[in-house]
Amino acid sequence: MLFYTEPATEWQSQALPIGNGTLGAMIFGGVQHEHIQINVDSLWTGDEHDTGCSQNLGDITIDFNHGTASAYRRQLDLSTALHTVTYAADGIRYRRDGFASYPGRVLVFRFDADRSGAYSGDIHFADGHQAPNSLANDAITSAGALGNGLKYETQIRILATGGAVSAAGDHYHLDHVDSFLLIVAAGTNFLADSSKGWRGPDPHAAVTTAIDAAAKLSFDALKKAQENDYCPLFRRVDIHLGETARAQASLPTDQRLAKYAEGVADPELEALSFDYGRYLLLSSSRPGGLPANLQGIWIENNDPPWRGDFHSDINVQMNYWPSEVTNLSECDLPFIDYVNSIRAVRAEATRGKWSNVRGWTVCCENNPFGGSGWLWNAPGSAWYCQQLWQHYAYTQDKTYLQGVAYPIMKEVCEFWQDHLVTNSAGRLVTPDGWSPEHGDFEVGVSYDQEIVWDLFNNTIDAVNALGIDAAFRDTLVALRDKLLVPGIGKWGQLMEWAEDKDDPNDHHRHVSHLYAVYPGDQITVDKTPELAKAADVSLTHRGDDTTGWAIVWRLCLWARLRDAEHAHKLLRDYLHVTTDTNINYDTGGGIYQNMLCACPPFQIDGNFGSTAGIAEMLLQSHETYYAGAEGEGREEDGRREERKEGSEDVGKHYIIDLLPALPSAWPSGSVSGLCARGAFTVDIAWRAGKLTKATLISTGGTTCRVRYQSHTVDVRLAPGQSREFSVDELTKEFARAHR
Repeated sequence: MLFYTEPATEWQSQALPIGNGTLGAMIFGGVQHEHIQINVDSLWTGDEHDTGCSQNLGDITIDFNHGTASAYRRQLDLSTALHTVTYAADGIRYRRDGFASYPGRVLVFRFDADRSGAYSGDIHFADGHQAPNSLANDAITSAGALGNGLKYETQIRILATGGAVSAAGDHYHLDHVDSFLLIVAAGTNFLADSSKGWRGPDPHAAVTTAIDAAAKLSFDALKKAQENDYCPLFRRVDIHLGETARAQASLPTDQRLAKYAEGVADPELEALSFDYGRYLLLSSSRPGGLPANLQGIWIENNDPPWRGDFHSDINVQMNYWPSEVTNLSECDLPFIDYVNSIRAVRAEATRGKWSNVRGWTVCCENNPFGGSGWLWNAPGSAWYCQQLWQHYAYTQDKTYLQGVAYPIMKEVCEFWQDHLVTNSAGRLVTPDGWSPEHGDFEVGVSYDQEIVWDLFNNTIDAVNALGIDAAFRDTLVALRDKLLVPGIGKWGQLMEWAEDKDDPNDHHRHVSHLYAVYPGDQITVDKTPELAKAADVSLTHRGDDTTGWAIVWRLCLWARLRDAEHAHKLLRDYLHVTTDTNINYDTGGGIYQNMLCACPPFQIDGNFGSTAGIAEMLLQSHETYYAGAEGEGREEDGRREERKEGSEDVGKHYIIDLLPALPSAWPSGSVSGLCARGAFTVDIAWRAGKLTKATLISTGGTTCRVRYQSHTVDVRLAPGQSREFSVDELTKEFARAHR
């Protein structure tokens, strides 16, 4: 739970977010003046050619005649997604509750008190584009259209008990009401279909239906429906990283963060940050909506930093790093649907840039209409495909793989079939690469090479899983194995460019050439130890003092490299509270008092990436082993092994690594509900820095190898079957398997 003893006075650093995937609100909790800023995810300027910007929907303000408040508290309960404000004024106890309902498609705010007639004041709505208000039947309606023709509408329904509600020009006046509800519904006529011009029906009917249905229900009924949807998803994972001293844990969140920055240990705060990332993902990315953008769905004004866009050279991808591993696979769907929706538009734009290519790719800045701008990011679509593949790797859903992911992966592979060139050494290289976001455009940049390798490798695995397109697979195998791979440079670093010109004093925020370590898997500690060591050297020289999301990427990288202490050090760096809200490309990263990531300014990818990083410290499953028909072996060419009768374990399987980067700061703890590739759910407990128990639950009926330190056990479970391990059992199994 996040809580504070004062109202928020600043949007990005203090106000608290709620959301249902499409509608979002930032709540200030003022006593005499409440401010609730609202957003809808599809309110965008721009089109297929102009990136435009994500837009502010508007601001609800409520002016009360309350006196000075005492016993003030505002809080956000992550377990129920309920925002609450309580205080006393004029001898009256006041309480406000607010939440966003995914099933109801509304925002709900209740204002209550322990004395009748306690509320008098004025309720205003200011549309973000100056659309006028229409008042009727205790409701405010504001409808308009952006310059690109996108229609939008907001409706706010006031349901009061006691007293009187009356129209007063463009707003409503409350006169001694006992309590009241505000129900907010909003939408646009955006439709994720390029063939229909990205436009659907006027939003009025859908908005009216949502608000009418919600208005027929009590607050308790609305809250129950919201909790029945949200709570089972949020509670899939339960994490404990240790106990914080009560004197520290009982502090308001802003004071607690200040003490943490002074060096006070607070493992419960670190667990809270993990939970917050999952809360924010559930609040900003739900099926039927758009993916989370640079600020999730929370946009303060109509000119947000970097357009509030879908940034393709790390940021939108980082938003989805925690989705699968932290058991929120459904939250992946908006991103997957978005990628599917933009294919035709991006194919046409890509042919405009490179005339003789199939497939498609994107620029760095992107909008919901397939519009893309700033610089071309040629491997951007291939990086998108990595998340599409991960959704299959974790779920083993072959219907999804065949019908959705594989067709997209194949056409992006075709782009690279046509776009790669051969260098003087006979290796395939990208002809016009860039290492975001610095350096020149040149051939064979490691960022490009690694992502293309990852695309080909994952697509080969997809073909093998589906048992189709053998000729295409063989082509990809040949292309993958001919790609230039990153080299080790003169000071032991992993080379960022094809030429050995890396500067050991380069502290740039991006570490794009380390994609192959995380989120990729081309470089691992066990299979490519020399390259992993070179990545370590590069990462050490790059330094830790950087922007918020860049700290988090480093956290994930050190976790993959199994340096638990450095990973935890970066988690502490990230959870350093800052007040800087100005754009800073180099340093100053951390979090704000409301625990939103500070790039600065506010940029939500760090919240998501840090959650993924904590999960990566506790559980990894990116490494694989290959069991051939005659026993275990290495998969050298990606070709599908024909299964023999009764040899169900033949093929490529995942290694589930327990506590691979457990820091000394978390000597005892537990986590339940994390997910591993191969469709497994994993529970882990540890004490005194050592594993005590792990439980593996299979949803896909696949084979895996469980690893803890030097001990490994191969396991096959039927769907729904589980198996519990202790350290002693792992040791005995390992001894039996290696006699």
